[in-house]
Formats: sequence, structure tokens, C-alpha cells
Amino acid sequence: MTEPRPLKFTIVGAGAWGTAVAAHLARRGQTVSLVTRRPEHAVAMQLARENRDYLPGIKLPEALVVTSDLRAALLDTNIALIASPSHALRTWCEQMRDALADATRLQLCISLVKGLEIDTHLRPSEVMAQVMPGVNIGTLTGPTNAAEVARGLPAAMVLAVARNEPFVEQVQSAMSGTSLRIYTSDDLAGAEYGACLKNIYAIAAGMCDGSKLGDNAKSAMLTRALTEMVRVGEALGAKKDTFYGLSGFGDLVATCHGPWSRNREFGQKIGEGSSVDELLAGRKTVVEGYRTTKALHDLCLAKGISAPILGEVYAILYEGKKPNDALMSLMTRELKRETHAPFPKK
Repeated sequence: MTEPRPLKFTIVGAGAWGTAVAAHLARRGQTVSLVTRRPEHAVAMQLARENRDYLPGIKLPEALVVTSDLRAALLDTNIALIASPSHALRTWCEQMRDALADATRLQLCISLVKGLEIDTHLRPSEVMAQVMPGVNIGTLTGPTNAAEVARGLPAAMVLAVARNEPFVEQVQSAMSGTSLRIYTSDDLAGAEYGACLKNIYAIAAGMCDGSKLGDNAKSAMLTRALTEMVRVGEALGAKKDTFYGLSGFGDLVATCHGPWSRNREFGQKIGEGSSVDELLAGRKTVVEGYRTTKALHDLCLAKGISAPILGEVYAILYEGKKPNDALMSLMTRELKRETHAPFPKK
């Protein structure tokens, strides 16, 4: 039996996560281009065979092409993946739409973004579909630390798509290997809302760590956060079961416990007494949960969705509430039964 021909992937955005995915795909024998925002960044990566700005210490496969020429990179591409902060997604999509006038082979565009658009509250796939109508849209998400994926340590992710076309199975097979297993899903909303919400709760988990509240408090908060994640997600049109999978519970666990998590670290420093403003000033990397907290808080208010943990994180980040006061607000809420269980009774 002959091996299928490699697919052509283009990863747009050369931060840590975009670089890690590009390195993995190149090691899988796929044809891969990684597009940087800055030409000088592309030159530096090509010369050093390393992304010293965002993923230092990881050697890039020789077959991986690094470029700042988006149009050339998309020319014969089958699959485009966008790895950008949520606030930059629309701009990238508009540039891709213009470049795609010359690209006739693109069959799937996948978001690696974990955040909502602030003003519109749109999910990444909704922004992509709005700017690039007609292209099949998906998201790739799950409990994955960029450095571990880049080093080839084992991981698993979910590829959720708008249209479950036969080509999606080819992409699943092309991306999967001994170090990364890809599952597919048709719950695009659930996969994206899980990826957004877990960053908010990771900030809360970090606050528990920074305030030295102990394992009991952090475990209780994460358990209730999962319940809240399900409630918010269902109210916004997602499927409950999705949040007990890799894009929900799996990503929640990884992001709330991993020492590498920017969102958890951000929360930890707040718990230790640092101000939000000083933590955001001059950052090179994005704390996606900060912006997402505002977007989802506003969305929940507009739709009347109860999300007390999210609300307290918002109050700390945007209204100057002290973490200990937020904790007291949660601990003194009306007492009730625990009625939400992860698995239905048979």
C-alpha cells in the first residue's frame, strides 16, 4: 500500500504555538510553511533554525520553510492554520482573503486561537467565516504546551470543523502520529468556548496559588469552574459532552496546573500582590484570558447567564477588586445542592 502524498500546510503566525505545530507537521513529512509577521523575524529563524523570540532551544526541521510572504506561502496550500492572538485574527484573515485570490487548492482553514473578539464577542471560527466565506472552517485545540509538542512529547487534541467533509479525515491522518493524536468533532462552538473559558479559570487557579489558599481551595474552585464552563457553554449553543473532553476538561487541567501556563502565572502574580497594569505593561507574549474575561463577562451579562467565578475574575481584572474579597464573595453565596454531575444517571 502506497503512502498518501504529503499535504501542504501553511501556519500563519510564528509565536510559540504556531512554531510548535509547524515543527510537528514538518517532522510528519508534510510540506510546511510558517509565516511570520515581521520579515526580520523570518530571516533570523531561517538562519538560526530556531525561534529564539518565542520558542528558544527547539531546533526547527530543515524542511520547514519560514517566510514573511503570505501570498507565496498560500499559493498551493491545502490547509491553512492561523496562530495569532484573538485581537489580531481579523487582520490576518483579511490579509489571507486578499492573498487567496491566487490560491485555488485551499480546502480547510483551522484556527489555533483561544479567545473571543472583544467588540463582537464572535468566536475565532465565526470571524474567519465572516471574512473568508465559503472556506470550510475548523479549530484545533486541547491540552498542549507548545514546547512539549515541539519536542515531540505525547499529546492529544481535537479538530472540530464546520463541515465534516471527507478531506477532514485526510487532515486528521496527516497530523496524527506517535507523538500527537488528533480526534475530530462537529461541535465547533463547544471546542472554542472550552478553549476560551479555561484561560479564565486558569487565571483564577493562579490566584489560588499566589494567595497560598491550598490544594483544597484550588480543587474546589476547578470543580465548580467545570460546572460553570458547562453551563455557560450550553447556554451559548455548545454540547455538554464536549466540555468533558480534551477541549474542555483536558485543557482546563493542563492550563490550571502547568507551570508554563501564561494565564496561570498571570493569576499567580496577582495573588502575590502584583497589579494588573504592571503585569500587562511591556509584555512580549499575550495573556489571552485577560481579554477573554471581558468578552465572555459581557456576553454572559447580555444573555443572562450565571457565571459567578467568571464574574469575580472580571471584577479583579477590570474593577480592582482584591482576590481575597472575591474569594469571600464566592464563599458566602447562597448555599445549595450539588446537582451538576459529569455523567448522567443510567
